[in-house]
Amino acid sequence: MNFPKYWAMGRNGGFSCWRSSATSQTEAQTLADQAAQQLEARFKAGNFANAGASGGGYYPNRPLRELVLQELKDNAGELSAVVTRNSYGCLVLNTARVMFVDIDLPEPKQPGFLARLFGKPAPAPIGDPLAATLTKIEDWTRQHPEWGWRIYRTRAGLRLLATQGLVAADSTIAHGVFAALGSDPLYQKLCATQNCFRARLTPKPWRCGLTEKPGRWPWRDARAEQKFEKWSARYQTAAANWATCEFLRHTGNPAIHPEVQALLKLHDDATRAASKLPLA
Repeated sequence: MNFPKYWAMGRNGGFSCWRSSATSQTEAQTLADQAAQQLEARFKAGNFANAGASGGGYYPNRPLRELVLQELKDNAGELSAVVTRNSYGCLVLNTARVMFVDIDLPEPKQPGFLARLFGKPAPAPIGDPLAATLTKIEDWTRQHPEWGWRIYRTRAGLRLLATQGLVAADSTIAHGVFAALGSDPLYQKLCATQNCFRARLTPKPWRCGLTEKPGRWPWRDARAEQKFEKWSARYQTAAANWATCEFLRHTGNPAIHPEVQALLKLHDDATRAASKLPLA
């Protein structure tokens, strides 16, 4: 897993960027200053396209700037998972070897303006994407009976949790399963970059009616941190009546690996997977 402890912002000639270090704040600052200088040099050389490169937004090609809130270790004392807070304030479970698969489903098409104006019904959907995807998962699992999955419904699709054993995030096995089951390509990229699987634990703020964005960690000063704490209190209140995913069923191999079992309860409790609350 790739969540550096130290972060710093570098500034040079109107350009700024963040860089990280697993070793020290001094190293993070040195790397950030060098990167800012390189940005200015590219701009002066006329390389405008790369001068403002941000690294890919939420799915970057470098480590995510997220505060680690909790670390979990396996029976051997090795770090097996961490809970972080992402850029828009949600808690995320990051696992080294407990595999999550994220599958997006197409949103239902809304009727056009004229159809709404004259009260015409929306065209009947061609097939059922959810049913088709579930069938695909079941078919694949029958062909690979050693695998077991907990299947969850999310607001935008499905989340799978592999229960039979452990899988390395950047392994050939993981890549093959992602491809076979139609996992979101951006999710696959993020898993490779962070060298871990990810599962959002708490609802997205805007789906709970909270439109204000939180500040980003590391905080600039004590005032910025206090502002975030006030936002966090509002977020917790807004999210109280929402779930992040809903457990649908278990399919395939019924065995549950002990390390998976330890994280399964944390995941299901935090996401309110058995609550029947609306999803956000």
